[in-house]
Amino acid sequence: MFGLQDDVRFEAAKKGWLTNYGEFNQNFTQVKTKQITANANIELFPDLKIDLVADRNYANNFSEQFDALGGVYNSHSPYDTGNFSISTVLIKTAFSPSDETTSAAFDNFRQNRLVVADRLAQISYNGATIPRYGDASHPIPAPSDPNYALYISNKDFPIGFGKNNQAVLLPSFLAAYSGSDASGVSLGAFRNIPIPNWTVKYTGLMRYKFFKDKFKRFSLQHAYKAAYTINSYRSNFNYTNPASTDTGGNFENKNIIGNVNISEQFSPLVRLDFETKSAIKILAEMKKDRTMSLSFDNNLLTELKGVEYVVGLGYRIKDVRIKSRLADNATGQIKSDINIRGDVSLRNNKTIVRNLDYNNNQLAGGQNIVSAKLTTDYSFSKNLTTLFFFDYSFSKAVISTSFPLTSIRAGFTIRYNFGN
Repeated sequence: MFGLQDDVRFEAAKKGWLTNYGEFNQNFTQVKTKQITANANIELFPDLKIDLVADRNYANNFSEQFDALGGVYNSHSPYDTGNFSISTVLIKTAFSPSDETTSAAFDNFRQNRLVVADRLAQISYNGATIPRYGDASHPIPAPSDPNYALYISNKDFPIGFGKNNQAVLLPSFLAAYSGSDASGVSLGAFRNIPIPNWTVKYTGLMRYKFFKDKFKRFSLQHAYKAAYTINSYRSNFNYTNPASTDTGGNFENKNIIGNVNISEQFSPLVRLDFETKSAIKILAEMKKDRTMSLSFDNNLLTELKGVEYVVGLGYRIKDVRIKSRLADNATGQIKSDINIRGDVSLRNNKTIVRNLDYNNNQLAGGQNIVSAKLTTDYSFSKNLTTLFFFDYSFSKAVISTSFPLTSIRAGFTIRYNFGN
């Protein structure tokens, strides 16, 4: 059912399939992908529907040169690359204070580093006394010493697990923004079990007399989606053994990760959608989203935040008569409904760059966007429909380096469908 799982390299060597040509330099490559998707539909009681979705995606590309001489397998330059994503939940910190001056989650991120570093050191030193920057056995050198800045920056951190070590930063980051305890968070980069996201819709208010008398339909909706993503990782050629260190005194990591992202969307946070008995349609919703991107190259956290408010109004004018040669009846009149819909939205976006080493948060970009849309359609026949549209958008940057922009689009669209 799962296909051959044997390693073809060893089988090829044992059965003599390898070339004896000494200058052969083509890599052995192996592509491995794993995908898990789970869906569930739940009705706790009538008119309340909950859709759950969980997914995990892992991709790995492996390449190496190898030979088998004298019955001994020799691997040359093995190299891995790949990416990873998994559904998760970040709702514990979704509404915590966060702006260009303060961030409760980011402060926790900084504090988590020492907790995670100690956990890694306990595993690495295997019960032995953990040496630390600035302790009696590793005192802070004189200011003229080239290592002075390193010791001052990492004071009290275990030797080999400085505050900016990738192995320290990643679990600290995930613990802080998922609202987890740093003393129990997984220390690995990859997570095994996806956490479901959800969509909730409730239409049960129509069971009550007040709503039955005044509305044709009435629904409440909420949706949540979050993901943890490693855009790319690759093998670290400098990793020779667990004790090897880089130029900053940190133990080398087996894989090098450029950056990781965690994203969260309330789309919508809450949505109210109803239609009255007089054919008036009203939609009101609030959306909220954020994305945190952590770079291990410069220890910067880029946070993109957005919040949007939408109000929509629709109305149907029934049985509007228009005299036209297109009419296919003896009266020469077309009778159809005019559907009118308008939406107004206000969206605020911000991009904040936070530095792990300095208290220097910067508002790097963002916009305040106001938009309005109006559409009106009328069907001359079952095949011919005309549509009028008007779109207005105004955006103003939150920083002074960009000019405000206004765009207006308006016009008619005529649509004809051939066939029945």
